[in-house]
Amino acid sequence: MATPSDRGPLAEQVEQLLATDGPLTIVAAGDPVLRRPSERFEGQLAPALLARFVEALRITMHAAPGVGLAAPQVGVPLRIAVIEDPAPVPEEVRLARGRVPQPFRVLVNPSYEPVGTARAAFFEGCLSVPGYQAVVARPAEVRLTCQDEHGQAVDEVFTGWPARIVQHETDHLDGMLYLDRAELRSLSSNQAVAEHWAQPSPGEAARALGFELPD
Repeated sequence: MATPSDRGPLAEQVEQLLATDGPLTIVAAGDPVLRRPSERFEGQLAPALLARFVEALRITMHAAPGVGLAAPQVGVPLRIAVIEDPAPVPEEVRLARGRVPQPFRVLVNPSYEPVGTARAAFFEGCLSVPGYQAVVARPAEVRLTCQDEHGQAVDEVFTGWPARIVQHETDHLDGMLYLDRAELRSLSSNQAVAEHWAQPSPGEAARALGFELPD
């Protein structure tokens, strides 16, 4: 899979990516860029180039489709991610998972820490691991600190599904995939999830596949 050369400055890598119109190519698991901690954003991209890159991430996320995308997923090892979730789900799913709409947001140099000890476990997927999902137990509430694309500080608490999205995308920037945190006995194809585990919560999957859920 073609990705920008690691030897060139990051700005040149991004310019190369943006040379063609349309969604960017999403890097699949196995590419080293997904396993390296990303470089903090310290102005490596000029404001106009950063804006173009953010827009390309947005377009690519929508086209996939997904609710988040990190720069390493398009081959760029910069600590930048985008999230957006219209949350078009039934009421029972919204209540079980705390999935509420999230507007488009840019996370620059994000980090998070748990708030409290509560954990929640649900099936989770990834655009860089297409075709599969697995149950991941994560903190139910996290405090996110970062900047937005304009350099403004963000310090905000996220709960429910938005907290899961924030953790998933920030993990990408630390070289982690959701599978590193998953209950591997739960690993299921998208088809199997649709046929067997479409319930709002993964309790039936845990009993049938033999894995533990957090209390």
